[in-house]
Order: sequence, then C-alpha cells, then structure tokens
Amino acid sequence: MTPARFGDSRAVRIGLLGGSFNPAHDGHAHVARMARRALRLDQIWLMVSPGNPLKPVAGMAPLAARLASAQRIADGRRIIATDIEHALGTRYTADTLAALRRRFPRARFVFVIGADNLVQLPRWKGWRGIARDAALAVLPRPGWTRRALAGRAAQVLRRYRRAPGGVLTESFAPHAAWCLVPAREHAASASAIRAAKADDHTGERRGP
Repeated sequence: MTPARFGDSRAVRIGLLGGSFNPAHDGHAHVARMARRALRLDQIWLMVSPGNPLKPVAGMAPLAARLASAQRIADGRRIIATDIEHALGTRYTADTLAALRRRFPRARFVFVIGADNLVQLPRWKGWRGIARDAALAVLPRPGWTRRALAGRAAQVLRRYRRAPGGVLTESFAPHAAWCLVPAREHAASASAIRAAKADDHTGERRGP
C-alpha cells in the first residue's frame, strides 16, 4: 500500500529512509531491508527529497528521475518509493515529521539514517526535537561508523540508546530512543555511481 497523500488511520510501524536517491542503489536497498528486519517494521518508505537543503543543486537529477530510480529498488509493498515530501511541500525533516504525524496519527515512525547522517545530524534544522519525537535507526557506513558513535549527536543522545528490538516496543516518553542496527557496511554510494558514469561518458567521447 502506498502512502496516502492526505493520510490514513493505520496503526503501523513505518521506517522513513529519506534522501536524494541521486540515484538509488543497492546500498539503499540493503539499508531498507536491514532496518525493516531489525526493527520489525511494517514498511519502509524511501522518501525521495524534492531538494536536500544540505546538498548542492548542481548535479542533482530531476525529482521524477530520482523517484523512478528509487522505485526500481522498491518492491511496492514492504519497501515503497514515494515523493510524499513534494506532495506535503516540506524539505526539512522536522517539518516532514510534523506533517506526517498530523496525517498518520496512529503510525509509529522511525527515521532510518546512515552513520554519516548521524555525524551530520547536529546540522539539521531542529535536530534535538527530531531525536526527541521520533526514534532513530542508524546503519553502519564505511569510514563513518566509529566517527558517528564518537560524534556530538551520539554523545548528546547516549542515554537514549537501546537495542534495535526495543526502539519501538518500549516507552521512553518524553524522549524517543535510537539504535545502531547490526548490519554489514555496504560500500555503494550515489556519488561513486555518478562519477563512474561521468568517466564512462568521457571515455566514449575520447575513443576513436
């Protein structure tokens, strides 16, 4: 079932994996599968951002193309690609969370992020409120995991860290919990894919 633009009253556990998906790749699919299993989620939404405020516009493919790439790695049932942020008119995670809570009042949301984003979390608008109001599931990333666990966000939130199985089953009011999902690091990256494509095109032009 795809996310309804104006919401519904399902009592479900939903992982929100946001990103540019420029393009989507096997690493995104790996993260979605590992998070869904570890946290026993009903669905993972691949939320394709209309424009990440922390990323440059240069080199960003159109939203339709990025959404199509996310749809190719989704199964349409448990892992769903969506441009719901575009429909909601939100770009910042804090605003998206507030809008989703209004439209899906019985859903329990958990933000799924890579270790690199845990490092960057203090740069997000209203990051303390995000961590307070929604659970976070952090996936290991090559070169980032140790840095993330020693970083500012992890230190500020250290008292709220739990095992993955307890992140949504226990009550931690007035503050949500977070966890590190035990999963192998996946080396795929969108920037590397774009660079490889650029090299291929350059090679084609330089060939005989």
